[in-house]
Amino acid sequence: MSAGRMLIVSPVRNEAEHIERTARSVAAQTRRPDLWLVVDDGSEDETPAILRRLERELPFLRVLSTPPSYTTDHGDRHAVAAAPRAFNWALATEDPSTFTHVGKLDGDIELPSNYFERLLAEFERDHSLGLAGGTLVGRAEGGWRPERVAEHHVRGALKLYTQPCFEAIGGVQERLGWDGIDETYARMHGFQTRSFGDLIARHHRPCGSADGWLKGRVRGGETHYVLGFHLLWVVLKSFKVAASRPLLISGAAFLYGYIRAAARGTPRVDDADYRRFLREDLRWRLVGTVRAPLYRVRRRLGSTADGGRPARAKSSDFGRSFM
Repeated sequence: MSAGRMLIVSPVRNEAEHIERTARSVAAQTRRPDLWLVVDDGSEDETPAILRRLERELPFLRVLSTPPSYTTDHGDRHAVAAAPRAFNWALATEDPSTFTHVGKLDGDIELPSNYFERLLAEFERDHSLGLAGGTLVGRAEGGWRPERVAEHHVRGALKLYTQPCFEAIGGVQERLGWDGIDETYARMHGFQTRSFGDLIARHHRPCGSADGWLKGRVRGGETHYVLGFHLLWVVLKSFKVAASRPLLISGAAFLYGYIRAAARGTPRVDDADYRRFLREDLRWRLVGTVRAPLYRVRRRLGSTADGGRPARAKSSDFGRSFM
């Protein structure tokens, strides 16, 4: 069992339908958190009562509540970064430097029983790894469907940082796109970031559905503008998004969100080093996205680079997935 101390913070609001399932999955962990802070952020359902009951049952759980109207009177909760604001509010009640790992977990996630043990083992195995998580599957007709992301992107719903990485990036920023900004800064500081495809958690509230599917797609496009993604990259990704429900309209909404943010002059990440790093990173990923299908065609045709065996591609040649 891994040594060290692990702090998990869960900002929640109106999660009465899901929070007990999340809590049971945390309680069933083969490596439980040393402290789990669940901060209720103005819930209007039975979430606070459920949490207080769970707090009496789970010795590692501490329930907090943000001050009245702390984030709830600011319109779109995603746009005003309500979750990271509540996360930081709760984090300020502890000293993060006394923990070896700090994580964020949403209140609608059901973890596999080895989730934290596995991540801690991966951090121990690879000391360059600074930010990691599992992958999500969401409810779909006939079962569960993967919510695909690029391997280097760790979803904000289930992140775990090493303390040196968390300190190096300055913690979590209170702005739209925070869960893309943090991993970019982590890689800028020399840390690896990774989602493990075989470590699967269930997402009981579909991604982007809290405020409506289309609003979620528009927000996704806006987020890509804030993060500094190039228009060409967003256009390409909009074709991929168009394949998800509602078909075609999703892609148009995603692209609209980006263009609308640009037209409004929405503030982007104001850091020249960040922009330079992101441009270079996107350049390599775009090259990989274009070259991957060409490589597959060559393999099918039996084309070789050395007269006998198919050429071995570099990992950067493959556009596994858009962010």
